[in-house]
Amino acid sequence: MLRYLTAGESHGKALVVIIEGLPAGLPITIEDLDRDLGRRRLGYGRGPRMKFEADEVTILSGVRHGLTLGSPVAIEIGNSEWERKWTEEMSPHPGATSQRLTTPRPGHADLTGMQKYDFDDARNVLERASARETAARVAAGAVAKALLGHLGVAIGSHVVQLGAVRAAAASRPEADALAAVDESEVRCTDPAAEAEMIAAIKAAQKAGDSLGGVVEVLAYGVPIGLGSHVHWDRRLDGRLAQALLSIQAVKGVEIGDGFDVAGRPGSMAHDAITFDEATGAYRRHTTNAGGIEGGMSTGEVIVAHVAMKPLATLNRPVLATVDTATKDATVSFKERTDVTAVPAMGVVAEAMAALVLADEALRKFGGDSLGEFVRNHDTYVAQVREQTARIDTTGGPDDAAPLNWDAQQAFADDAPTTT
Repeated sequence: MLRYLTAGESHGKALVVIIEGLPAGLPITIEDLDRDLGRRRLGYGRGPRMKFEADEVTILSGVRHGLTLGSPVAIEIGNSEWERKWTEEMSPHPGATSQRLTTPRPGHADLTGMQKYDFDDARNVLERASARETAARVAAGAVAKALLGHLGVAIGSHVVQLGAVRAAAASRPEADALAAVDESEVRCTDPAAEAEMIAAIKAAQKAGDSLGGVVEVLAYGVPIGLGSHVHWDRRLDGRLAQALLSIQAVKGVEIGDGFDVAGRPGSMAHDAITFDEATGAYRRHTTNAGGIEGGMSTGEVIVAHVAMKPLATLNRPVLATVDTATKDATVSFKERTDVTAVPAMGVVAEAMAALVLADEALRKFGGDSLGEFVRNHDTYVAQVREQTARIDTTGGPDDAAPLNWDAQQAFADDAPTTT
């Protein structure tokens, strides 16, 4: 079982993430973490803080000479602005703040957090609610990706909608093209849509506004059978949806064709099953179900769409609110912000998907060392391959031959109706 916990505030001294449940012997380096943390900072429309807020990564525990020890791994991500700007305002020591924030932003955690925790200063809420916390998740996700990589799993994402601009449906990258997505300024593989997205960002920036969008998350090479149908909380699609919805500003998730499938007839909504004699494997050549059926991975690519709302902090404060100190009508305060963070959200979504899949893989295969984990996986894959190749020549229970389609339909028509 893989568990992780993050701590820290947006402008605090550091973020910390502790990861428990990793097998011993997994290669981990700061360069591995820096790679995905750098990707999180990508994207046209990011604010100026991305240029001067460096992620200062330190591995505090659980790794020796580049290999995990099987004990909890602790990672610290330092705030490069702490010493220069925030030591007094975010000090853990007793003292007064220089200025309370009392004009909560609509769409943010500010007001509800102030009410829930009895605060008179929105900064006590926004510092933790900030998407800066996702840097810690991305670091943990990089570790999870490294573990899954030993099973042949590749996870990536790309932007399929930004504002009102949508990418072509055929723009989905294959496993070997995931890395190339980052070459686009908005992480979109459709060049025509990319140009329109950049134009939309420029227009929103000029207007002091923000834009949301949709990212498609892809996981290739996931073993058959992660997750389970036997309990609600072990269904893989449910776990993925919860994890992805937990990302700041995300308001919608669908697995596969999700909401679109709801409007189709059943004959066009499901992924037909075929047997590939060349590979000896069952295949589904469409992704209506997003690679998950009955709460379990099918072995096909897992597909999830993640919808992010426009950011609640605008460069032109116009959102109507109330000053909680005076109860006077006013507009929300301004913090440094992005025009859009949709491209970066894709990297965070990859991390969350990786953490869920790594947890399910550890639940399925176990192992105290990386070698044991991989051997258990390989044994299971061989078992599935053998089970798939097996042909029943006994005629089934009571020597009854399998029903053909017409017989199955007749049986269904004759079945009693229940109310």
